[in-house]
Amino acid sequence: MVKLSSDLVKGRFQRRLNRFSALMEVSGKVEMVHIANSGRLGELLIPDYEMLLTPVNGVHRKCPYDLTLVDTGKTLVSLDSRLPNLLFEEAFKIGSLSDFTGYQFINREITYGESRIDILLHGLASDCFVETKSVTLVENDVARFPDAPTSRGVKHLNHLSDAKSNGYDAAIVFVIQRSDASSFQPDYKSDPDFVEALERAVKNDVKVLAYSCDITNSNISLSARIPVDLGRKFW
Repeated sequence: MVKLSSDLVKGRFQRRLNRFSALMEVSGKVEMVHIANSGRLGELLIPDYEMLLTPVNGVHRKCPYDLTLVDTGKTLVSLDSRLPNLLFEEAFKIGSLSDFTGYQFINREITYGESRIDILLHGLASDCFVETKSVTLVENDVARFPDAPTSRGVKHLNHLSDAKSNGYDAAIVFVIQRSDASSFQPDYKSDPDFVEALERAVKNDVKVLAYSCDITNSNISLSARIPVDLGRKFW
């Protein structure tokens, strides 16, 4: 379980300035807000939804707030793409990830080839490279990734495939940072290169897993593993 800020404040979205910042109205004043997520987020960054912001102090900060949660009225959505690594680590350490019970120790940010892979799990029989991806887009109860082209994601998948070919275990874990998804599907329309790299990874026996999250105003944690559907008929 990852604790969120205890002093979240409400904001209303006005417009996005670039990939990592937006203007929002906070207590009647327009403020610049940092968004730790490079996705399009068009279905979430709208004035109809309540933005929950974390005040952040810092001499070199241009943005006095970080966007933490979006309240759609039906579910809370975490937009911080830095959290999946931490969520996975916390769940692994308390033993709640049944797919990874054969590993004893965890390291984060491990270099493999030209990439930095999020996680390396150490086991008696073998080690496992794990790349986590933050998912926020849900359509008709189906979580989808990516919502924008990701050459970095393609590179990560290629390195996971290579690691598997070189005797390591490997997995990509899609962390859906909301609770209303019943399944996961890759989004071919947004990035066919990523989905084709995912297909190659699957053929190389890279595990593909997806987990939803339980979210409140005070904390977030990995919840249930949900089905992954790779059938092209859905794309």
